[in-house]
Amino acid sequence: MVDTSRITGAANNLGGKAEAAIGDLVGSREHSVKGRVREAQGTAENLYGQAKDVVRNVADEVSDYAEDAYDHSKRQIHEVHERSTEWPHASLLVAGLVGFGLGLLVAKL
Repeated sequence: MVDTSRITGAANNLGGKAEAAIGDLVGSREHSVKGRVREAQGTAENLYGQAKDVVRNVADEVSDYAEDAYDHSKRQIHEVHERSTEWPHASLLVAGLVGFGLGLLVAKL
């Protein structure tokens, strides 16, 4: 989705170019300067809209990545749960060994 700042910026830029060209053509310094100012404002507004689009796209990508990571972790937890219910004694043995190892580490500190 294109930001509205890009559209209005492009329109102001084009209108400013036209106004400056007409000012140059008829010799009106005032219209020429106003047109160039309007053109610069349009360019700035267009760049602002582009920056907003980039930020929006990056946020969408980060959100998608986080959602994928969450789904993956959910599947992993489900898989661990399934395996622990298939082999409850092995799960208890592994948990006990991990606890014993952590106890040894803490006791040496």
